[in-house]
Amino acid sequence: MEDALFAFVVAFALAAVLTPLVGRLARRIGAVDEPRERGLAFASTPLLGGLAIFAGAAVAGILFLPDRTVTRAILAAALLITIVGAVDDWRELSPAAKLAGQLCAALILVLSGVVVETATIPFLGRLEFGELSEVLTLLGLVGVMNAVNFSDGVDGLAAGVCAISAAAFAVIAFDLGRDTAGVLAALTAGAALGFLLHNFHPASVFMGDCGSNLLGLLLGAVIVEGTLKTNALIALIGPLVILAVPFLDTTFVVLKRLKYRRPIHRADANHFHHRFARIGFSQRRTVAYLYAWTVTMAGLAVALRFIPYSDRGDWHLGWSIVMAGLFAVALAASIYLVYVLEILKRKRVLLRSAPADTSEFEIDALIEQDLETGEFPALGR
Repeated sequence: MEDALFAFVVAFALAAVLTPLVGRLARRIGAVDEPRERGLAFASTPLLGGLAIFAGAAVAGILFLPDRTVTRAILAAALLITIVGAVDDWRELSPAAKLAGQLCAALILVLSGVVVETATIPFLGRLEFGELSEVLTLLGLVGVMNAVNFSDGVDGLAAGVCAISAAAFAVIAFDLGRDTAGVLAALTAGAALGFLLHNFHPASVFMGDCGSNLLGLLLGAVIVEGTLKTNALIALIGPLVILAVPFLDTTFVVLKRLKYRRPIHRADANHFHHRFARIGFSQRRTVAYLYAWTVTMAGLAVALRFIPYSDRGDWHLGWSIVMAGLFAVALAASIYLVYVLEILKRKRVLLRSAPADTSEFEIDALIEQDLETGEFPALGR
């Protein structure tokens, strides 16, 4: 636990100190993000913030992670994906080249033993992956990298969500006896928070692909080493709950692109943060809502591990009621976000487009009809 605390502090301090220097370097070499129609930035902002995140995480890792094959592989993979992302931020690589870089970084981890061979599925029991273990792990690691990368579209969002998620993973990993993964999660949280000091709105620097892919890779390694290699029920549920926000965002966006037959890699303005912007939320309010959602889901995952609601199949009534209450809170938060993103947006659009003599009661009736039929016209595309 002490190593985790020291690793967090070192990673935080280095990322915080180096981020402004990296921002100056990015401007000097032309690695700058210009305002775009689909983006939410209003001014030219330097990229490459991921270099500061890597420096903080790497130094903390060298100092506090055990010198083993797996940890050396994690640092090597982190270096590779940071370099690939930095080149992309500087000169913009093709989607195929970026995917190749992600696969190579993930392959380094898989070949070093960062592999999920079994999983405990609720109500189904233990599942053996056998020969598919390495392939599934490889795809999972790439999936986490892309989920974080897709969520990096508004000041402070990806860094904050990753910091919250890493902190939750650290708590769970230590409780499961996976101390190395706990330290890795702690230094990931520290590096993300150190960078966040300069990335919260209005951001003075962006992490770029080198930062989002790096944080995704580190979180992926934490998930495999910290939870999925155990037989605990939380092993599979935990990552899905803790990273629910980026996972749901990515799933929604990918399905939307498939629906309209657009390339999956082509950026658009259908992410959660874009949708919040379209209904009038500021960047800070958008991030606050998504932070709160992430904290709620992370808290639920931690509670699932620590609250003794069940003991080898025997349910404890009192603690089960507590868990049911926490599930209700998480569900209510998710439903509320859906309300904000869909129903509120629908109402505002109807108010703008309806005839001047249309009453708000009539607008509410139209929305109620949409809810009953489940048919929502495409808005804001």
